[in-house]
Amino acid sequence: MNAPLLEETLPPTVAVADEHADVSAQALRKEHELRRVLREMGSALVAFSGGVDSSYVALIATQELSAEALCVTGESPSLAARERAESEALSARFGFHHEIIRTEEVSDPRYQVNAPNRCYFCKDELYAKLALLAQSRNINFIIDGSTTDDLGDHRPGRRAAAEHGVRSPLVEVEMSKREVREMSLRHGLPTWDKPSSPCLSSRIAYGTPVTIERLRTVEQGEEIMRALGFREFRVRHHDELVRLEIAPDELNNALDREVTDELAHRFRSLGFRYVTLDLHGYRTGAMNEILKNRETEVRSQERE
Repeated sequence: MNAPLLEETLPPTVAVADEHADVSAQALRKEHELRRVLREMGSALVAFSGGVDSSYVALIATQELSAEALCVTGESPSLAARERAESEALSARFGFHHEIIRTEEVSDPRYQVNAPNRCYFCKDELYAKLALLAQSRNINFIIDGSTTDDLGDHRPGRRAAAEHGVRSPLVEVEMSKREVREMSLRHGLPTWDKPSSPCLSSRIAYGTPVTIERLRTVEQGEEIMRALGFREFRVRHHDELVRLEIAPDELNNALDREVTDELAHRFRSLGFRYVTLDLHGYRTGAMNEILKNRETEVRSQERE
């Protein structure tokens, strides 16, 4: 049975503050500053993916700017159908002014080659289209949901944001993802504990070309994982091998013999020859570990 969409599990409407939510004074102070920053913008176009961070920004922007806040989702084959449906459900429930535009990064050969800077070409395409939309609607700023946690790791998309003048209000007020989750819970956003879910292309190993077929295979694989009851995971596509990353607290379930047999059967039916389970478990940025290892090797060779 398919896992329920977010719209099917939304909690009852929660008032602006949930008095039972444990929110730190620091997070409250930062939200107060965030509201001030957004009001000063006058109008804003939110790059809205439906994830934890952009959903929180969309909510606060809508509360502060009302009709002057427009939330826009970029749709392409790299966006899972589930993610689109959840962004629409969230927008309807919380009254976001929401639009969906088509992006064409998957048609860009520079994106298809799947080099480590792949995200740059995706964000460059998205922000270029958002800039045109903002200009046509006389919207002052484009904003995203980046937090202070996004300032590390390998983030070529940040360069594209800078080039297009995209502002990151959560970074401006020094808000972390943990604090975003705290405040999201306080406001009744069902995304407060949503696992991070970057685009489907991030599941394909660097150097393996991004194709619509591979993206659909990854999407089908992740629906299989949800149907089997897993909540936090990644389906990593390594050509004829699939590497399943599962959250450490769910790993024991995957080791059950009946479950492993079912995983092997279902993923082989998707065309994988080898079905593997990563014993390190799920972690964000796993594909970037290869990049870090290569950088270390290069530095070692330079010292020799």
